[in-house]
Amino acid sequence: MAFLPQDAIIAEEKLTKYLLVLLSKDDKSKFLARAGYTLDNWQQLERDLRAQVLTQPAERIETTRYGHKYAIHACLRGINGVEFNILTVWMVVSDTTKFVTLVPDQGANL
Repeated sequence: MAFLPQDAIIAEEKLTKYLLVLLSKDDKSKFLARAGYTLDNWQQLERDLRAQVLTQPAERIETTRYGHKYAIHACLRGINGVEFNILTVWMVVSDTTKFVTLVPDQGANL
């Protein structure tokens, strides 16, 4: 287990054009809306990912030609106080850590 850097790159587009918009496939916006996250407050989701997720240990799950992929299981407490167990995926390439995605942590919610 390792800890990923607090200054990891969380692309604005990843939040505003992927996670917080309604998608016909693999939609995450409804899940995140239950915790109070919307396009109007995407910056709060970024802050919460840094404060609540990047403070948890990361587990290397695979090495690809693109870099080392890590997973972090965490409890995310939303703007409205609703808590969710989530799984986030991060990629580390040449000392640069980037946010890849966030999904409900099905195993932890059972």
